[in-house]
Formats: sequence, C-alpha cells, structure tokens
Amino acid sequence: MSTLAAAPPRDVVTGDPARLRRALGAFATGVTVVTVGGASPRGMTANSFTSVSLDPALVLLCIGKDAVMNRVLAEADTFAVSVLGAGQEDVARHFADRSRPLGAAQFDAVDWLPGDRTGAPLIAGAAAHFECARWRAYDGGDHTIHLGRVIALDDLPGREPLLFHGGRFRQAVPKAQGGRR
Repeated sequence: MSTLAAAPPRDVVTGDPARLRRALGAFATGVTVVTVGGASPRGMTANSFTSVSLDPALVLLCIGKDAVMNRVLAEADTFAVSVLGAGQEDVARHFADRSRPLGAAQFDAVDWLPGDRTGAPLIAGAAAHFECARWRAYDGGDHTIHLGRVIALDDLPGREPLLFHGGRFRQAVPKAQGGRR
C-alpha cells in the first residue's frame, strides 16, 4: 500500500520564492505571445499556456493579477495566442519588456497579421496560432487562470518551437541524422 507524503508546511515553500522558481524552472515550457485586438491592442509574452479539453476545444493561460493583460483579458470577448517558433527569442523579449510602447505601436517591432475571427494580432513565423473566445476565469493565487474556447487555429507543421527552461530561452535539439537516441 502506497502512502502519499504530507505536503510541506506552507512557509517552507513560500518562504523561499527563489528556490520555488528554480524548481518550477525544471519544467520546460513553450513560449507564447498572447494578444487582444480592438481599438487598443495589447500583447504579452506568456509561458503558462496549455490545452485543457478537446471537446469543447479549450486552452488555458495563467496571467499575473498585476499585469495589464489580466485586466485586458477580463474585458475582452476574444484573444489570440501565438506559439513562438525557434529563433523568435527577440519577439518574446519584446513582449516581455514593460517599457515597450502601448497600443498598436507595440506591434511595429514585429511582423504580424490580424486574426480572421478575432482581429487580434497573430505573430508571423509562429509555430501555431489560436484564436479564442473568452470562456471562464478563475482565481489562481497571485495569477488569474483564463480559459478560452478555440474558435480558429493555424498549425504550421515543421516549425520548431521556442522553449523556456531553467530561466533561459532554448531551442529544441534536432533529431540526429540516421542515428538512434
């Protein structure tokens, strides 16, 4: 019979945020840019993105409660997610920079196209695009968990994703030619 170990006391985990961040950094994630269109478009780099359900098609984003994008998503009916491709680290850094211009001007530094269903900016060269209708939002501690129903997508085969691991951007290691791993 297997027994689960009791969770450590709360202060052990929350008392050392740097250690928690390091441990969470052991999990490699993809890197996305979340966008909202309209009169004052907004973009933000996020690596907390995942699929939730295939039927209905749902995706999840976790956005810090103090982020401007959190308020923007709460007020928007639709949003988009561009899964960045290898070689798009500069795009990720641009949308993570809090000093970037506001509104449409923040998109002047990147190639993009408007989503067919949402009008939200989609980052050119991305590995995939998802256009979403706001579904639900939940409290997630210092973040808000936003769920979106996928209403359109573009999967762009053959594009390697940009990864984030151990506090650094990384690219997938290509498979060895003709050999085993």
